[in-house]
Amino acid sequence: MTLHSIQPRFKPKTAMILAAGLGKRMRPITSTMPKPLIEIRGRALIDYGLDALVRNGVTRIVVNVHYLPDLMRAHLRKRKDVEIVVSDETDALLDSGGGIVRALPELGEDPFYVLNADTFWIDGYRDNLDLLAELWDPAKMDVSLLIAEMRQATGYDGDGDFVMDPSGRLARVPERVISPFIYAGGAILKPELFAGMKPEKFSLNRIFDRTIEAERLYGVRLDGVWITVGTPSAIKLAEEAFLASAAA
Repeated sequence: MTLHSIQPRFKPKTAMILAAGLGKRMRPITSTMPKPLIEIRGRALIDYGLDALVRNGVTRIVVNVHYLPDLMRAHLRKRKDVEIVVSDETDALLDSGGGIVRALPELGEDPFYVLNADTFWIDGYRDNLDLLAELWDPAKMDVSLLIAEMRQATGYDGDGDFVMDPSGRLARVPERVISPFIYAGGAILKPELFAGMKPEKFSLNRIFDRTIEAERLYGVRLDGVWITVGTPSAIKLAEEAFLASAAA
């Protein structure tokens, strides 16, 4: 499949992949292996994110590690196509927000990509990081998110994360409402959002909620298939999604 793209106004050159989780729901597989190294079609989960970032011109990627860090470091050393900096969280697990705060000195002063290590996507006709960068407009947003619809999702069993207006602006799903829109584990964020914060445990949801209040959180719909691998049964679903995509 040929991907189509146009030149966005801005494309980040740095990125962070959040890879420090314990992967408890993936046991017993994660008893001996960190979750980002679980293989789908013979390739580690984290490599799908690394590949997407390299394709989009990212030159420096920070990866945080906590559980079985030596295995993570050994795997990351195999990558010769991009500079990878390991952010060590072996002393304390900091969650998504705190992990970014610790890594800020390595991420620089410009907006950067953030990807989850246990979610990825199969691009449709458009490269999805291109779509995310094309959406980016720092004059009206502080965060842009890649958003999947439930019909595009494999391995997801939740009720949705956001509602989206026609301009792409996001808000939380009201109580007792199911939304089709899911955060797909890809974002662009301004580093100044974390100014003055300490590297302590907190979720990125704190940042998302603050930008929702300021009406500065936006999203763009993913083109293709979104895959989350949260439980052992999701591995087979991910493999099947690849086969279905190849046959389409």
